[in-house]
Amino acid sequence: MNNRKQTRCIIGSETVRMLNLGHPWVIADRFTKSWPQLECGDLIELKSEKGASMGTALCDPGSRIVARRLSEKVVELNQNWLTAKLQRAQDSRNWLDFGDTTVARLVNAEGDGLPGLTVDRYGDFLMVQYFTLVWQRYLSTLAVALQEVYNPLGIYCKYRPQETRKLAAGKNVRPPQSRLLAGKAAPADLTVRENGLLYRIDLSKDLHTGLFHDQRQNRLEFRRQAAGCRVLNLFSYTGAFSVAAAAGGAEQVTSVDAAGRYLDWACENFRLNEIPPEGHEFITGDCFVELDRLAKSRRFFDLVFIDPPSFSTTRKSRFTTTGGTAELVQKVLRLMPPKALLVTSSNLQRMSLEDYVKELRKGSLAAGRELQIINVSGQADDFPYTVSFPEGKYLKYVVSVVQDKD
Repeated sequence: MNNRKQTRCIIGSETVRMLNLGHPWVIADRFTKSWPQLECGDLIELKSEKGASMGTALCDPGSRIVARRLSEKVVELNQNWLTAKLQRAQDSRNWLDFGDTTVARLVNAEGDGLPGLTVDRYGDFLMVQYFTLVWQRYLSTLAVALQEVYNPLGIYCKYRPQETRKLAAGKNVRPPQSRLLAGKAAPADLTVRENGLLYRIDLSKDLHTGLFHDQRQNRLEFRRQAAGCRVLNLFSYTGAFSVAAAAGGAEQVTSVDAAGRYLDWACENFRLNEIPPEGHEFITGDCFVELDRLAKSRRFFDLVFIDPPSFSTTRKSRFTTTGGTAELVQKVLRLMPPKALLVTSSNLQRMSLEDYVKELRKGSLAAGRELQIINVSGQADDFPYTVSFPEGKYLKYVVSVVQDKD
C-alpha cells in the first residue's frame, strides 16, 4: 500500500510559494480541481507547473486543505519514516524540563512535521488524535513506530473532526470516541501527575481526556498567584485550574460549569490531592447567568480565570470566542475589586492575539474599568510550532490587573 507509485499532481505558483516558505498545506484551488481522482490518504508527489518536484503529500480530496506535505523529498510513509519523525520529535524535547509531570505532548502535528496528527503521553499510555482522515490507513504502522520509540503499555486513537464541540452539543450526535489501537487497556482510575498534582484521566469515553495539558506552565504560575485569594474559575471543566489554585493556598475556589458531571470529576480531582472539596464551591449553571447571580449577591473575587471553549451551548445561551468574550469580561469585572487579577485564555487558532486583546478592551470599556496586562503567554513548550507555520501558536493566555479609571 505504501509502495505504490505516487500520483503526480500539479500545483499553482502561489502554492509553490507557500511550500517554499515551509508551510505544509495545499489549499484547494483551480489547480487541485484538475487533479486525477484520488482517495483520502493517498500519497501524491506535488509538482510545480514547470515540472519541479515539491515533495510528498497526503491527499484529502474534497477538503479545503486538499493535501498536507510530509517532506520536500519524495518519501514513503512507512514504519522507518515514521520512526525517524518520532525520534526527531523526542530529541527536540530533550531540552525541556517537565518536573514532576507524567503527561506530555510527544507529537504536535505540523510543529513536529506530522500535519494533522498529535500524540500525547498519559503516564504509561499514549493517545493518538488525527484531525484528518488521511491518517486512518496508516494507524497500524504508526502504532508499531510508537511502540518502538516510546514503549507504552497501550495506545489509544481518536478521530477529531472539525467542530467537535458542536458535535458534542448535539442532542443526537455522539462525540468522537477513542479506541484501543495497540497494547493493554488503561485502568478506569488512570491518574497522571502535572507539576506534582494528580488528575484523573479518561482515555476511552469522553470527548476530551479530562486535562488540557497545554496549560501546564500557565497553571503552575496560576497556582502561585492564587495564594490567599478568593478565586473564581469559569467554564471550569474538570477543575484543573481550581485544583492548582487550592493547592497554592487559595482562601476559597468557586468553580462554575454547565455540566454537573464535570464538576463531579473536579471534586474527585480535589480528593486525589487530599484537598477537601467541601471547603470550596461548585456551581452547575450557565456562566453568564451565574455571573449575574453572583453580582446580585455582591460577591467579589481577587483572582478570576476565564477559559471558555471556542464554541459552547447551554439551555439559555450560545457562546463563541469572537462574539462572547467582550460580554463575558464586562460581566466578570463587576465582581472584581481594584488590583484584582483577571486571567483570560482562548485556544481559537484563527483569532490573533491582537484581535483577542481587542475583545478584552471592548469588555473593559463597557464595564468602565481598565485592564493592565502584565503577562502574555501561550501553550506549554512541548507544543512546539515552526516559524513556517504560525498557525501553530494557537493558545492565548493573558494576565491583567484590574484597575479603576482615574
